[in-house]
Amino acid sequence: MTEPVLSLRGISKRYGALQVLKNVDLDVYPGEVVALLGENGAGKSTLSGIIAGSRTPSEGTMTWLGQPYAPAAPREAIDKGVVLIHQELQLLPHLSIAENVFIGRWPMKNGVVDRTQMVRRAQEQLARLNLHISATRRVAGLSTANQQLIEIAKALAHNAKLLILDEPTAALGGAETEALFEQIRKLRAEGVGIIYISHRMEEIKQITDRIVVLRDGERVHEFADSSTPVRTIVESMVGRSLDRMFPTLPEPTSRPVLEVSGVTSPDDSFRDVSFDVHAGEILGIAGLVGAGRTELVRAISGADPISAGSIRLEGQALKLRSPADAIAKGIVMVPEDRKDQGLVVAHKISENIIYANLDKLGGRWLTSGVKRVFAEKAVTKFGVKGRAEQFACDLSGGNQQKVVIAKWLMRDPKVVVLDEPTRGIDVGARAGIYDIIVNLAKQGVAVIVVSSDLEEVLGVSNRILVLAQGKQAGILKRDEANDVSVMELATI
Repeated sequence: MTEPVLSLRGISKRYGALQVLKNVDLDVYPGEVVALLGENGAGKSTLSGIIAGSRTPSEGTMTWLGQPYAPAAPREAIDKGVVLIHQELQLLPHLSIAENVFIGRWPMKNGVVDRTQMVRRAQEQLARLNLHISATRRVAGLSTANQQLIEIAKALAHNAKLLILDEPTAALGGAETEALFEQIRKLRAEGVGIIYISHRMEEIKQITDRIVVLRDGERVHEFADSSTPVRTIVESMVGRSLDRMFPTLPEPTSRPVLEVSGVTSPDDSFRDVSFDVHAGEILGIAGLVGAGRTELVRAISGADPISAGSIRLEGQALKLRSPADAIAKGIVMVPEDRKDQGLVVAHKISENIIYANLDKLGGRWLTSGVKRVFAEKAVTKFGVKGRAEQFACDLSGGNQQKVVIAKWLMRDPKVVVLDEPTRGIDVGARAGIYDIIVNLAKQGVAVIVVSSDLEEVLGVSNRILVLAQGKQAGILKRDEANDVSVMELATI
């Protein structure tokens, strides 16, 4: 094999007494896709940040194309050809595609931006990725998949020799994911090295050449063959045997808690949808991207209006004008985007939990002792790996999600809606969230789970509502539901 484009030796990182990386070695070769796997908090993001120049190692050395490499900032890494594409897209929607591709590195002519050259070069990179849209178009309104490809085009315009893709398919559907994979294969054929971070095991087997596993900040295993059984890889990640992923579901009662009849959205994203959810039942909602799943549960949770139909809670008709109305009645929602919609990430865990429960704790005037006890109870009860006074931005994705769940469940709701509850979360943390969901049902709560992961929606649901292009395609009982029956309805 040729010499590695990137080599890491003995990389360690400490934050005070906390050691998040310990003596990590890693090689990446031209034209290969290396999967970097591990549970949330295993050190993947820290290691990626060190490679991309946003963090500095406490110990260890790196070489790039055989030369010493120690970027002090992301700009230095980009200049070398190392580009990190974050899970959260960082495009500016009001600018054109070309402007986003070359932002901060404008091609100049006679002291001014050479827009003709900028558009031409951006168009070349879009063509390289088989993306047939005009580089002069604004980013606003483009699909998530196309925005992801624009991020890659931005990297290629910098002559990237190494791409770090952090959960690139977290918000993509099956067809969009396959389109992205096609472009990754082309880049690999062109000799670009790729570090691929994902929690989706089926993707790892499809797209990667080699697998490196981190656990608790240490490199614990390398699998030279991506065809290694998923169970073997996962057990290496979590450091224990996996008996089963999904808990046994309780039998729901016959008492309906939530009754939805003929609901329709003003923008026609869903139409004439009817279902009920019983006490102790988990209703899964499945469908392809654009089927109206998120729009439906946002309406049920008071975030969006309905133009027709009715919503009843324990027999009482509801008029929901805002999420606050729904929360007051006992309907809470854990949104798909936990960082933008679920948390104030710059604030502490305790503050995030308290914000959602001020009315339960007596309003504005709270002692520090009352707040601390309440927050610590939530942290302990829902298995958040962190201290109540820790900032939410310092938590792994799985623990951030547990904080969002914890803050609402401390209200003892009647209906809990979870939109993509394990998006971007590792296998070990998923199991903990599944336990929380099933325990809610055991306590008699009505639970709704929206998921793009078919295995997940099949594993945690008593029944599954399938949407297709905004229409209700059917409701399947647990013994009727499988990947074939769900997809047949989803593609009607």
